[in-house]
Amino acid sequence: MWPPHAAGFTTAFGAHGVAAVLGGDTDDVVGSLLMLGALLALYDGAEVLLKPLFGSLADRIGARPVMIGGLIGFAAASAAYVVADSPGWLWAARLGQGAAASAFSPSASALVARLNPAAKHGRAFGSYGFYKSIGYTLGPLLGGALMWLGGLRLLFGVMAALAALVAVWALLAVPAVPPLPRRRQTVLDLARRLADPVFLRPTAALAAATAALSVGVGFLPVSGAAAGYGTVATGAAVSVLALTAAVVQPKAGRALDEGRLTTGRGLTTGLLVTAAGLGCAAVPGLPGILLAAVLIGAGTGLITPLGFAALATATPKERIGQTMGSAELGRELGDAGGPLLVAGVATAAGLGTGYAVLAAVIAAGPLIALARAGRDVRPRARRARRRGTAPRPDPPGPAPPGGGPGKPPGRAGTSCLRSGTGTPLTARSRYR
Repeated sequence: MWPPHAAGFTTAFGAHGVAAVLGGDTDDVVGSLLMLGALLALYDGAEVLLKPLFGSLADRIGARPVMIGGLIGFAAASAAYVVADSPGWLWAARLGQGAAASAFSPSASALVARLNPAAKHGRAFGSYGFYKSIGYTLGPLLGGALMWLGGLRLLFGVMAALAALVAVWALLAVPAVPPLPRRRQTVLDLARRLADPVFLRPTAALAAATAALSVGVGFLPVSGAAAGYGTVATGAAVSVLALTAAVVQPKAGRALDEGRLTTGRGLTTGLLVTAAGLGCAAVPGLPGILLAAVLIGAGTGLITPLGFAALATATPKERIGQTMGSAELGRELGDAGGPLLVAGVATAAGLGTGYAVLAAVIAAGPLIALARAGRDVRPRARRARRRGTAPRPDPPGPAPPGGGPGKPPGRAGTSCLRSGTGTPLTARSRYR
């Protein structure tokens, strides 16, 4: 299981190591926000287009070769910028890295699901998320340090070497997981499966969590730079976010497997905590940045293993790559859309307003669901009482044995008679 975890670390380090230093290195904060959002979204935009395709390819030929090929492509794209070292090649390299990550990221998730039984999916994805979060944690720190030591060329060189080493490790250590026989699937079958709430609910939660995570990593350094903090300091502040997520994810997965936490309750709580963190990011100064990092990390750390475990459990094994690729598509839409939304609002109304708008979008879904659930409880209880299926409160004082003199035994608090055939009659049926 170690090479898939290392692949998760690689994509996290590659994405957020660069994103954090780009935000912290911004000189004209307001004028470059939209450009920064576009550059952050470029990596994820490639993944939006390609992850479902590579996920289906993993089901067809096996997840292992797709993961190894993606790692090799990531190393090549990173090395291209090291050689060229020009702004245009920075955009090309980020596009290439995103395309390569769209191959090995869903394949690694598919291997985690295939190599673990369903009863351990919570722990498995919690551990996978832990090592991925370590990449998020070390990415801003190492990215800031490498940027200070040798600029973007050194950073991209380290990423190229890391991806190449993980590819060799996976080639030597990952067992072959042959593709399973699959029933022919039409486009309509795929549309039905992807439109099922069993798929949509966890995927929407994952997309919201990823949007908040991407905004936190990309724009919290901008807030820190505006407050007068340097690249290393802002990278360290952002690492608090990823470290919190790394600590929470294994605990959330274990609680799910042991039955101490349900998927619905965990996802709702995680979304509300994440929205609260984005609200704190609008508070100027270091306390707001640190509190935002902790809350966003805790919320996303709760959502990620629960969402992936729910998807893996509900998906046939022969379609796990396609499901993971499609779910990753939802995540990448959030990863790309979150920075673009915040950047667009921030350009017109300030960065604090951008944080607040994204927080409102994320909190809207769970708040509406909670309000609907609260409205549905009382009508259901009233209908149950009218049908005589809900227990009524007992009358004051002790009830005589058998429900009172001359009455047969019945449920407490329910008026019960018998017809001539001996059939119990409830209070409601007597008036029919």
